[in-house]
Amino acid sequence: MEVSSFSTSSRGFWASSSSSSPGLLIDDDIYTNSFSVVRSQKKDVPVLEARCMDEIYNALAERLVPTAAAASNPNFKHIVGLAGPPGAGKSTVAFEIVRRVNKLWYEKSCSFDSQVEPPEVATVLPMDGFHLYRHQLDAMEDPEEAHARRGGELPLSASWTFDPELLLKCLKTLKNQGSVYAPSFDHGVGDPVEDDIFVNLQHKVVVVEGNYLLLEEGVWKEISSVFDEKWFIEVDIETAMQRVLKRHILTGKPPDVAKWRIEYNDRPNAELIDKSKKNADLLIKSIDF
Repeated sequence: MEVSSFSTSSRGFWASSSSSSPGLLIDDDIYTNSFSVVRSQKKDVPVLEARCMDEIYNALAERLVPTAAAASNPNFKHIVGLAGPPGAGKSTVAFEIVRRVNKLWYEKSCSFDSQVEPPEVATVLPMDGFHLYRHQLDAMEDPEEAHARRGGELPLSASWTFDPELLLKCLKTLKNQGSVYAPSFDHGVGDPVEDDIFVNLQHKVVVVEGNYLLLEEGVWKEISSVFDEKWFIEVDIETAMQRVLKRHILTGKPPDVAKWRIEYNDRPNAELIDKSKKNADLLIKSIDF
């Protein structure tokens, strides 16, 4: 693997490899402290890193605002798939970027009355709502294993405890019609909540976040093809597992149970998901929040 050199221009970052290629335009509107291109056998994958996560949030928001502004089609949607292992901070990254996009959109637009709350142009669509229902798990050949895998009690909380066909249908509806109702997930009940999230015509940028979005198997590969951009949060596995351990303990699990889950479920799951980062268009280097 080879890391290419890069330089900045007045319009953004240009990265040049050691080949005769004149350079790769990373983005017209992304500004950060460090931006490099990791060269692999398949393609050049930009890697975004900075001194703190706030700088990364700001850079990615700046990247997305012009996309929203350029939309002339009323049904236009720019859909970003944001993947990463457990403990990568996917939900935090998605919501922080969306919050900044909405703020920047308001600041850069002169068409809003200062007394009127501006409409949101960006929103988050979590993958959690596409978990299978408990009654669907009950109908499986081994219901106990199915529940355990969805709940993370057995190694490799499986992608098959989700309904990727429903997610694909939702994303295609969003792309074709400009709006869609999507499910959320009630962790207290342990089941999805139908039609709880409404992505409307005003939302021009949608960040879909979840573990398995960049997998190459089955329907997941077709889901990945719907995204206009594919981002992966790259994080050191040990750092991610420390974050997940703290999360387990905060939710009431005894330390020994939390550590067992890390070693027999979360770590193998993270290693599986980490392999899908090769399918990303952009790697985001996660640092401690």
